[in-house]
Amino acid sequence: MLRPRIVPCLLVHGGGLVKTIGFKDPKYVGDPINAVKIFNEKEADELIVLDIDASAEGREPNFKMISDLAVECRMPLCYGGGVKTAEQAKRIIGLGVEKVAISSAAAENPQLISQISDEIGRQSMVVVLDVRKKAGGYEVWTHNGKRNTGRSVIDLAQEAERNGAGEIVVNSIDNDGQMKGYDLDLARQIRKAVTIPMSVLGGAGSLKDIGALLGACGVIGAAAGSLFVFKGVYRAVLINYPNSTQKDEIIRAAVGQ
Repeated sequence: MLRPRIVPCLLVHGGGLVKTIGFKDPKYVGDPINAVKIFNEKEADELIVLDIDASAEGREPNFKMISDLAVECRMPLCYGGGVKTAEQAKRIIGLGVEKVAISSAAAENPQLISQISDEIGRQSMVVVLDVRKKAGGYEVWTHNGKRNTGRSVIDLAQEAERNGAGEIVVNSIDNDGQMKGYDLDLARQIRKAVTIPMSVLGGAGSLKDIGALLGACGVIGAAAGSLFVFKGVYRAVLINYPNSTQKDEIIRAAVGQ
């Protein structure tokens, strides 16, 4: 039986692990490899690593860094950042990564989704949609929240599914780093709009927030950044993750599994 996933999301900027608030002011929080080692020990369900420099700077993925992460990682790994061709995606999968994510490229060139899906398999093709709320709905932004596509998240999510995406990751720019809870209305809208697996990112500040998301949407991925790298009201840097008992309690309470 499929179970919800609780997924740490790590942002890489300048070669280091950072955390942002509203996609701004990246704060250095440590070394990505060390973080992966700790999440290995804590038996995380999955890991998302996003290089937030690559697409913004127009450069290709850092294959050396990806290889280093993949060698160390003992859980399914999803990498995103700078991927613009199916050949790059295939190379990343060849390094030992399970999923490849695209964001800006998916909005600019929707056919790239089907090209990558054909090359590496639909189950490994992930589309990340960064969204901001506006009157009447939500719009997708690209390039670290700097460019507005002018298109609704529902339209782009459904387009991604039609083109061969195997998973959608919906990231709330408004809630990023706020640690005040997910945008449950956004999550429900996407859950109703697509049939493929989805994950939601942006806003988790406690395990209760994860439970609320799973209760609202069922079997999806609950992704978080700040929750798993900060501890306490002063946001002391401390890599953390729920143990197996805590995970089981969250899932049972939310979806009855």
